[in-house]
Formats: sequence, structure tokens, C-alpha cells
Amino acid sequence: MSAEAIEAGRTALGIELGSTRIKACIVDAADPARVLAVGSHAWENRFEERTWTYALDDAWAGVQAAFAELRADVLARHGVELRTLGAIGVSGMMHGYLAFDEAGELLAPFRTWRNTSTGRAAAELTEAFGVNIPLRWSIAHLHQAILDDEPHVPRVRSITTLAGYVHRALTGRAVLGVGDASGMFPIDATGGDYDPELVARYDELVGGRLPVASVAELLPTVLRAGEPAGELTPEGALLLDPSGALQPGVPLCAPEGDAGTGMVATNAVAPRTGNVSAGTSIFAMVVLERPLERVHAELDLVATPAGDPVAMVHCNNGASELAAWAHVFARFAEAAGAPIDDDAVFDALFREALAGEADAGGLLAYNHVAGEPIAGLDEGRPLVVRTPESRLTLANLMRAHLYGAFGTLALGMRVLDEEGVRLDRMFAHGGMFRTAGVAQRFLAGALRAPVSVGETASEGGAWGIAVLAAFARAAAGGDARSLSAYLDEAVFADAAQSTVEPDPDDVAGFAAYLERYRAGLAVEAAAVAAL
Repeated sequence: MSAEAIEAGRTALGIELGSTRIKACIVDAADPARVLAVGSHAWENRFEERTWTYALDDAWAGVQAAFAELRADVLARHGVELRTLGAIGVSGMMHGYLAFDEAGELLAPFRTWRNTSTGRAAAELTEAFGVNIPLRWSIAHLHQAILDDEPHVPRVRSITTLAGYVHRALTGRAVLGVGDASGMFPIDATGGDYDPELVARYDELVGGRLPVASVAELLPTVLRAGEPAGELTPEGALLLDPSGALQPGVPLCAPEGDAGTGMVATNAVAPRTGNVSAGTSIFAMVVLERPLERVHAELDLVATPAGDPVAMVHCNNGASELAAWAHVFARFAEAAGAPIDDDAVFDALFREALAGEADAGGLLAYNHVAGEPIAGLDEGRPLVVRTPESRLTLANLMRAHLYGAFGTLALGMRVLDEEGVRLDRMFAHGGMFRTAGVAQRFLAGALRAPVSVGETASEGGAWGIAVLAAFARAAAGGDARSLSAYLDEAVFADAAQSTVEPDPDDVAGFAAYLERYRAGLAVEAAAVAAL
């Protein structure tokens, strides 16, 4: 049956360009919960000339490698060649800055979400707009380039995100899903387009310094989930599959950001639902039932792929430092003559953390590899800090690192608590949650709320964008359900999940940890200044 669906093109492909892996995932379009094959490719960002970036040639090499591995997986699992698809979706890291000239040539190195060099621009735009404009948003990067009189600015004719760039190369269409678009420029209250009042304000603010009449001319067209977004061109098919086996003409859904696909992958697109996505960065998305009362520097106001308003707590630093420590212990095991694989290392260390004291024994771990705006840091300096009275054990060290991965996130979530925002469901996904009951338990204690992890957690955003592609295919076939109803009924109706309630000792222990963590940010700032 699976082989027949693949050969007939009754499938949906999701491609996600994440911060450390480019993944490809095919699902059965009639049953999107069923993953048919996967492929992936590792890549890393670079810190060049004080800018976090990726080379776009590396992006295409990674996309092609992931697709080739996917094709091989299809053949191995189902005994058929992958030649056609029912729908395709592309997802990527949100925000950042990709600027192109009239001929579509890149004008400056890709500036990712991780860069914190846009402070002056973000502050000026926040004041002008009356809404928080984070450092990583595309409009902040464009405005900073204008303020700095960068020589490429007069030649800019379009800007987009990583997902928007790949989608345009595959289809020829400059479009973007509303969730990703909301990280480029503020979206209006209906979730249908860029806010026209703020577009006019920005045009007035820059006073002719733009190379076009209006900033709106530079931005991709906004689409909601389910709306058609173009077809795979012959050139796009060869970009994706240089072997020439993949046939063009496949419809694509609107490209989305990894935050939006994370919401889909956790069925958190309805009001009073939320999700936490943990990877190189870590962020929480909470779907709002009413507008927030005040502007908060810790919160982005973005949108679900369907256009509903979302409060986002985005932290530049997630699990990278935790992974670095795990690699140290893996090397120790190898040097001691007892090598174990990476998954076993993480499993052992995470389970050891369960034996740690509730407040991590007085230890603090800061995971700031890069700058962290919520913590007031322009640059990062990973640190482990303790006093002479702290209890340094492996269990406490690992609990401190897990707590540290959630530290900045918890600072932002406390702001939502103060706004009276309530949640019925909080879901989590990402590799941190593969060891059952550890990171999930500590996150529940940090957020003081139940946290659920589903069986699709490790598939992540590549699966989420595959589901959005399947949704667009269903909508094109006459399915009139909302995205929320489609997820409830067609995707998650039979999905298994585990839910962990916050443990009172963990809640109290993390609160004590967070109090010290907040005070210790002065140590982080001193380290940035001194080192």
C-alpha cells in the first residue's frame, strides 16, 4: 500500500533547514501521521567577521544530500523509486536577513537569527511602531543596514528568509507563510498581510533611504496555511534532485519558519495551546486568546501558520552547550576504554540528572554560546559557576546544564504569567526530549505547567512542514476544515503522548535556581566584557 501511494504521488514531502541538520521527510498524504521515509544532512553555522552565517551553497548541498538519502530510504523500505510527489513544503530557521538584487544575486552574507548586531535599529523600530521588534527580525537587519550606510542597500530589490529563498528557487514565486512572514515585518490583526499602518510609518521613517518606493515592495507575498504557493519548476526539480528522476509540476505549500512547523508538529495552533521547541535555539510559542496589555522586550508577537496571534519567547541559545559537555564525557569514556555512542551518552547523563538536588546543588550553568537579548547580552560566554558551598557532583552538574538550557526561556515565560496568559496544553519537541521523562520533567518544573511529548517529537519540523504540505493538498481537493480541525481529526486523533505534571520539589528547586541564575547574569556580562 505504501509503495503504491509513493508511485502514485499520494505523498507529501517536508524539507526543513534547521540550525544543525537539514531534514527531509515523506508522509502518506491520506494519513500524514504515517512517516514513509526520511533523510538528513548535518551542517553548521559559521562565525565570520563577527557574523553568524551559513553559505547558501552549503544549503543546497545539504538539501540535495538529504533528498538523496530520502530516495535511498524509500527504495530500501518500499522497493520503489521516488519519481513524483503529491505536495512539497519547505521550512527553515526563522528571521534573519537574505537580501537580493534585481537579478536574484545575494548582496551580503546570510545573517541568521543568531546575530545581535541590530540593537540600534530594533530600538528605533520598537519606538516607532509601538510593538516589540526583536534584534533578529528581518526588518531590524534591513534598517540596521540602512543606518550603517552599507553599500549593498541601494541595490536591494527583495529580502526573504531561508525558507522563502529555497521556495523561490524551487517555484519561482516570492511568497512566505504568515508565520514566517510575521518574523520579517509585523502582521496586521487579521493575520492576512503586513500591517499597512506600520508599512506607512516605516516608509516615512526612512524618508527615501529605501531603494524602492515602499518597504512592502521588498517583502514576499503573505500566504496562510492551505493556500496554493506555486509548483515545482523543471529547474527546481533538478535543484532538489540533480539525478533528474524527480518530475516537476508538484504543488508546494507556503514556506514556513521552524517555529510554525514546531507548532504544527505538536498540534499547538489553537488559542490557549503552546509548545516549546528545543534545539540549537530554544523557544516557546503560546497562541493568544486576547492581545497583550503592554509591549514586552522579552516577547515577539508573531502568528501561527493559519494567521492567529502568538506570543513567542525566543532564546538564541538552546542545547548546544549541553551537547558540548556530552561530547566531553563521550571522549572520556572512549579514553577510558569503554566507548559508547552519542545516544547512550545523552541517556546516561540525563538519567544521572534525575539524582541531582532539586536546585542543582547551588551550581549554575549558562548556555550562552551567542548573545542573548532576553538576558541583556550582546555576546555569549558559556560558563559553569559555583560557590565554595555548592555541591559539585555529576548529577548536580547535569541538572544545572538542563536547567540552564531552560533558564532564559523561563525568564520570558514569567512575563506571560504576569500578563495573565493561560494555557490548556503545553507540548515539547526536539532531540532533548528523546530520553523519556527527564528534560520533559524539568521543563514542567520550570514552566510550572504540565508538559506533553508526542511520539512524533524526534521528527520535528520536517514532519511539521510535510503535514502543512498535506493540508494544502487536501484544501486544493476541497477539504474545507481549518488547520486546527485538520490536525485534531486527520493527524493527531490517534497520536500517543505522555504528559508530565510539575513536581512540587522541581518547581521549588528551579525557582531557587532561577533566582540565582538571574543574579548571576552579572557574571555573564563581566565575562563578555573581560574575555
